[in-house]
Amino acid sequence: MPNPKRKTSKTRRDKRRTHYKATAKQFAVDATTGEHHLQHRAYWHEGKLYFNGNVLMEKEVLA
Repeated sequence: MPNPKRKTSKTRRDKRRTHYKATAKQFAVDATTGEHHLQHRAYWHEGKLYFNGNVLMEKEVLA
């Protein structure tokens, strides 16, 4: 089995490991509803679909 000729330094080891970290998702607050949502995504609030502060569609209620 091949073995490394020199010990890997702590700096080199840590540089390699930095790319495996997860990042937290960033939420935005809508000015019209005050609802937290993912940026650049449409979201539902009280039966209405909002995007960029505007109502796109309303959910139909079957009676």
